[in-house]
Amino acid sequence: MHFDTLALRATHQSDPATGAVAPSIHLSTTFARNEANELAGEYTYTRPNNPTREALEKAVAQLEGGAVGMAFGSGQAATMTLFQALRPGDHVLLSTDAYYGTPALLEQVFHPWGLTYTRVDMSDLDAVESSIHENTRIVWCETPSNPMLTITDLLTVSRLAHEAGALCVCDNTWATPVLQRPLDLNCDIVMHSTTKYFSGHSDVLGGALVFKRNDEFAQRVRLLQGLSGAVPSPFDCWLVSRGLKTLGVRVRAQSLTAQAVADFLDGHPAVEKVHYPGLPNHPDRALIQQQMNGPGAMLSVQVKGGTDEAIAFIGRLKLFTRATSLGGVESLIEHRASVEGPTSATPKNLLRLSIGLEHPEDLINDLAQALSH
Repeated sequence: MHFDTLALRATHQSDPATGAVAPSIHLSTTFARNEANELAGEYTYTRPNNPTREALEKAVAQLEGGAVGMAFGSGQAATMTLFQALRPGDHVLLSTDAYYGTPALLEQVFHPWGLTYTRVDMSDLDAVESSIHENTRIVWCETPSNPMLTITDLLTVSRLAHEAGALCVCDNTWATPVLQRPLDLNCDIVMHSTTKYFSGHSDVLGGALVFKRNDEFAQRVRLLQGLSGAVPSPFDCWLVSRGLKTLGVRVRAQSLTAQAVADFLDGHPAVEKVHYPGLPNHPDRALIQQQMNGPGAMLSVQVKGGTDEAIAFIGRLKLFTRATSLGGVESLIEHRASVEGPTSATPKNLLRLSIGLEHPEDLINDLAQALSH
């Protein structure tokens, strides 16, 4: 099936008792037993399992082409649970250009606990190969990366990981399975912040993991999910499931607008550089066309000047909301280095744009007037 059809089928379960087309929300935290102390079904308590969460997990697994999905209270909770499934002394290889919260977890939580990690430029395949150790258990990719939109060759990196006995994990939050399916490119696990494109409306926090195989490691992560309780509420699961129904339509429309915005900004006299996978001068254009179905709706732009010029520019915008996060129906812009804090390696003149569903001409006109000062 085409993606849009699959997304609707995966999230559509008519109520067998009432015929209701919209799926029910099972808010109960506990489930009753009969006189013989037998459960009516497989559910006992919402922390380890809940019907609404189970429906979301199955849908996410289908969209990524995986064997099993797991939903969490946030993307960070998903990442943290995955790292918790490792053992002290294990090693993680991580991109130098990745969402800042991922290395922060490793440095502040798991390194004191006993995990080691190395950061490497994932576009340098020789460096990736030489940085994989005997105790490497996870090679963590993020493509396109946050916020520089660098591209990782998933087929090659996953091969290097497997040759060393490690798992290849891909943060697919930005591309979504509409544009990229890492499990089809031999990755083992996909991570999503479902807060972003999956929910699509900036009104719910969530995360997910999808495993290519329901193997021993996946089962260990499932155990930790239930024991730790880092799970989303049934209502949050319902909201994400509702967002999945329109995921394909939204991402494609937002990507078309992002392409128009990137084309406008590229070469503008007030702009130093645009980072966007859809530009013809992108250094990894051939790889992008090989492993992605489109460039996506995220881009970064470096305006001429430094922090002051970048902040003054976004202060003049009328249609873009100055806020962090991404993937919603409204266009957002942020000064990324300010969000990441004093240790940020992001260029001080870089602004990250999440393109929404406004008309492209309106967004371009807004950017043009802000750049003209």
